[in-house]
Amino acid sequence: MMDEMAPSLITAARDLAARADELRFGAPVCHVYNPLLYARDAHEIYLQRFGGAPKEVIFLGMNPGPFGMAQTGVPFGEISAVRDWMKIRAAIGRPAREHPKRPVLGFACARSEVSGKRLWGLFARRFGTAEKYFARHFVVNYCPLAFLSATGSNLTPDKLRPEEREALGRICDAHLRLVLEILRPKWIIGVGAFAMERAEIAADGLPIRVGQILHPSPASPAANRGWEEKAVAQLEALEVW
Repeated sequence: MMDEMAPSLITAARDLAARADELRFGAPVCHVYNPLLYARDAHEIYLQRFGGAPKEVIFLGMNPGPFGMAQTGVPFGEISAVRDWMKIRAAIGRPAREHPKRPVLGFACARSEVSGKRLWGLFARRFGTAEKYFARHFVVNYCPLAFLSATGSNLTPDKLRPEEREALGRICDAHLRLVLEILRPKWIIGVGAFAMERAEIAADGLPIRVGQILHPSPASPAANRGWEEKAVAQLEALEVW
């Protein structure tokens, strides 16, 4: 069964990518990036290398950030964390329609995804190597798509129209449920309130506990005042760590 885990995750991700690519979104969404398609090689290296065994804890993000997963294909995929800590390198393609202010440059992107830098930085400092971290933990995103407004600003899934959220939620809930059934974690930890809400839906009826940590986004004033200490305290209070 363990030998089948990574291939099962890859099959599920390919199905999610195809289903998400069929969806259409109206204003305020202007551009939609699907890194599971144009950054598929890097994403599948991530799944193959680190998703081949059961996990105790899964951290759940919301959707790709413009300078993280949108560039590298890895959840919260800040460039240096993916390239230097996870040792993942792959050619990255381009979205079919690219916003001129948000080009996909792959590993040549000079911008840093602050949320990813904080999240993966915490894991690197606590566990040392990626192999030690991923022996018990994994990180996935709920939604595979990145949404941009006409100005190039990032839009999160909760900003979509209700009918669009519902259509997207159906495929994302089903995919997350499948990931939980494959990896069989004891815990799923939502990185932020939105992710925790979706985790509770996907984990309903499964022997999995659900928790939450503060999202590391710089848009959150609380996250800019000692995010790492707060996140560790939350995980220790839950007895995850």
